[in-house]
Amino acid sequence: MKYNRPHATASWGTMAKDWEKGVDYQRLISDRFDRAQAAVKAAGLGAVLCFNVDNVRYITGTHIGEWVRDKFDRYALCPADGPAYLWDPAPPAKRISSPWIADRVGAPISNMQGALPPKVGAQGDFAKQIKAMMAHYGIAGKPLGIDLLELPMLRALEAEGIEVVDGQQAMLDAREIKTPDEIELLKVAAGMVDATYYDICKAIRPGVRENELVAIANDRLYRLGSERVECINSVAGPRGTPHSHTFSDRIIQPGDMVYLDIMHSFNGYRTCYYRTFVCGEPNKHQVEAYETASKWISASIDAIRPGATVEEVASVWPAAEEFGYRNEEEAFLLQYGHGIGLSLWERPIISRRFKGQNTVLKEGMVFAVETWKGAADGSGAARIEEEVVVTKTGCEVITNFPSHRLISCGLPGCDVF
Repeated sequence: MKYNRPHATASWGTMAKDWEKGVDYQRLISDRFDRAQAAVKAAGLGAVLCFNVDNVRYITGTHIGEWVRDKFDRYALCPADGPAYLWDPAPPAKRISSPWIADRVGAPISNMQGALPPKVGAQGDFAKQIKAMMAHYGIAGKPLGIDLLELPMLRALEAEGIEVVDGQQAMLDAREIKTPDEIELLKVAAGMVDATYYDICKAIRPGVRENELVAIANDRLYRLGSERVECINSVAGPRGTPHSHTFSDRIIQPGDMVYLDIMHSFNGYRTCYYRTFVCGEPNKHQVEAYETASKWISASIDAIRPGATVEEVASVWPAAEEFGYRNEEEAFLLQYGHGIGLSLWERPIISRRFKGQNTVLKEGMVFAVETWKGAADGSGAARIEEEVVVTKTGCEVITNFPSHRLISCGLPGCDVF
């Protein structure tokens, strides 16, 4: 089934050049900070202190690799007025590589996720560091938004008399609408997955294991310039129903349905992009499952337009019981939509499970919609996911690998052999 919406392609390549416009990275950095600062002001906060690595990148335009993602050893302050301040494990390097930070970078204070015993007092030193910076910006006594934080650090801030409130909502407000440069980066990231699925098609055949497809995807994406391959779901045959949400060493056999979800980032901008194939010719149950999943995702894409609510989009999907699950809680993520940007779960969240959000779709939102349907004979399942950009009149699909029918691979007479 084809969608009633146009497909969109990236305009530029993966490199910045002197002879072609491409992504304006300095504009990207300044536009993101302006949006974040406006959101901080609108929330009535003195500042937001960010530990989430994607929020830090959003407000500072800096990065230090994925090793720091879960370590709480890098953070940044976005004040309601004035420039951002960064605490980074390598301040001298940042002054060189990210000169727009200038001298607004210092060394962080961390308790190493508790590896430093509380008696060392790192949490107290951290709180004093933040209190001093708030005084520097003239926001002492105003609420400090935090996106996420370790409990000892939170208690230390409170002991210093700092009012700590939820700052993640302000950051998600800022990140909800994507700038033109962000949209271009998301299109390039999706285009890299388009290419990866061609390699996957050629590799699917009897005897190949699910994990080998994961290796092929990692190789292609990193060769194309991916910054991080977060996860590849590779699920074949009966492992697909119910969805196992991970890959194994299962050997693909003739007649297996095979679906993959490719999650990677290009300059920080992510993908979440399912496609389904079959090893050999599909049987009638597999075709029926695929066409049903395709019908559901097409209906949701047709419902996407500025002014529509997330409930209106989710309403076109079946109830959990209609596709074999006990309830919406257990079926969550199977008929689903989620914002995509520097992270995978941004606004909007579209689901029958979470009703009453009344979130209105807006031009410039970018998100994924995904559906799942098991084959009646238990031989596998169909999983389809498309990423879309909300436009003035509807939406554009930016995931371009063919999905209008089930592609057969790996045996004589198939589409790909």
